[in-house]
Amino acid sequence: MGENSSNWNEEQVIELLAQIFGSEDPRVIIGIGDDAALVQGSRQQILTTDLAVEGIHFRSDWSSPYEIGERIAAANIADVMSMNGKCDFLLVAASLTGNESLDWIRDLAQGIADEAKSAGALVVGGDLAKSPTLSIAITAVGHTDSVITRSGAKVGDSIYLSSLTGWSAAGLEILQKNLQLSGAQVATALNEYRAPTLDLHIDFSTATSMCDVSDALLIQGAQMAKASGVHFEIDGGAISQSPEFAELAELAALMQSDIWSWILQGGEDHALMATGRDLPGIRIGTVLEGAGISASYMGEKIEMAPVAWSHFR
Repeated sequence: MGENSSNWNEEQVIELLAQIFGSEDPRVIIGIGDDAALVQGSRQQILTTDLAVEGIHFRSDWSSPYEIGERIAAANIADVMSMNGKCDFLLVAASLTGNESLDWIRDLAQGIADEAKSAGALVVGGDLAKSPTLSIAITAVGHTDSVITRSGAKVGDSIYLSSLTGWSAAGLEILQKNLQLSGAQVATALNEYRAPTLDLHIDFSTATSMCDVSDALLIQGAQMAKASGVHFEIDGGAISQSPEFAELAELAALMQSDIWSWILQGGEDHALMATGRDLPGIRIGTVLEGAGISASYMGEKIEMAPVAWSHFR
């Protein structure tokens, strides 16, 4: 049988993954092939895990296996970054239906490996199982010398984004509606949905609080505000000064969609939201006394539906 056939066994897959994820990096003492990995640790370690299920978090008819791998790895790496950390290692557990070809599995693994490499991380192990539904779970291990949580925002701080949110939501809408569109903005939206870009080079190390904006800006801004005991006031006028805003607005007009719904309620962008003084990125608002979160544009409150992005909607 050729490699495109689904007639493979677990040993073949493990050998394939060992080739892709194998490394001589000195941080790895024992890698793939034993009962567990053995790595050099850090005093302050960041641990996070994320589960992605076919039909809920990704669709194989919308994304290539390589893009699915990138997307799932990025979700975990972003969570480490959101605590002012650097991702070191990933563990990947996958339940496969058995209908995937070795080429499909290779592309999925390569997407994970390349996304990890871009962040300076290594895949050091995982697990395989058979299931009626395709799912991939990744555990990330990182480290930090100075942790930043959601709970440190102070009255008078400004609120910042590492990059403009909304592109992933725009891409999802294009795919859901099966819109036959073309152009640079369409390509950007589809790319950001299929494999969100991580803002690896932004320096938010002096932030007072920080969060990965994957479940929508309004949802996670509210979480940060609650954890910090303050009010987040989001300024749409400040957001509109972002260089990307005009491009996203052009796409929203083409699709007759609400740009603020994309920016404030869209999910899976993996931008970082931080509070502090004189931070890089896009300034989007101010931390005030009080509680909760509000958003306005040109002096008018931006009205949003009460339910934003959710795994269980």
